[in-house]
Amino acid sequence: MRVYLLRHGIAENGKPGSPDRTRALTAEGKRKLKEVLRTAKAAGVNPNLILTSPYVRAAETAEIAATVLGYKQDVLETSALVPDGKPTGVWDEVRTHKNMEELMLVGHQPLFGMLLSHLCNSPSLLVDFKKGAIACVEIERFGAQPHGVLRWFLTPKLAVD
Repeated sequence: MRVYLLRHGIAENGKPGSPDRTRALTAEGKRKLKEVLRTAKAAGVNPNLILTSPYVRAAETAEIAATVLGYKQDVLETSALVPDGKPTGVWDEVRTHKNMEELMLVGHQPLFGMLLSHLCNSPSLLVDFKKGAIACVEIERFGAQPHGVLRWFLTPKLAVD
């Protein structure tokens, strides 16, 4: 299985009295995200399932991904992908969908840096997971501990549109 980790695009700053979960993507965030996703599509990214954090900026990112990648199913929300989620909780979610060939996860930092390390079974790996970046990890085993291989990592600065 190929698992794509897509961090949400650039979001608006928090507003006093408004919960963090309601922050939306900015116009620049949407533009850069589309560039990354067009590059990913050209590289063959074609998820069978997209799972997203329920936070607005992640859900918007997932919908943009669905549009750019030609994904026709419903995007599913999961609380496992919230910013303070745990890599082990996401791994449990991934294993419930292990029959999928390509799975896209849309979420946040700090979770995604830790999750990428966890999926590669390399706890000391530090990842600077930029907004709008996407990583591809190929999962080789679905045991209690993941065993994956990082195939590629694309940041908005590297995307060619």
